[in-house]
Amino acid sequence: EEMAAGITLTTGLTIAGREVIKEIEVVSAECVYGMRIFKDLFVAIRDVFGGRSESMQNTLRDARRTALTELKKEAFLVGADAVVGVDLDYQEITGGGKNSMIMLVASGTAVKLN
Repeated sequence: EEMAAGITLTTGLTIAGREVIKEIEVVSAECVYGMRIFKDLFVAIRDVFGGRSESMQNTLRDARRTALTELKKEAFLVGADAVVGVDLDYQEITGGGKNSMIMLVASGTAVKLN
């Protein structure tokens, strides 16, 4: 995990001051959270100001950080130095109403730099 921490992630297609010498492959990481987490947060929310929930934002921030950390690990496993074109997608998965989940997918192209 410490080795993977050195992997650079960017939404751009280039890394400043570095040259991409090889595109390795598309890598992705998925995090799935039960929507019950979010429903429980809504019931217990005491921090809503102007329609924003700090609890919800913190949960989504944690999900994003987890997905990006996992993306770095995937890139490290294929011998990449960086991941370019990083994209985050949130999707709701419904399973009969009360079994809803939210899935966060982080993906990009693992590359080797000079």
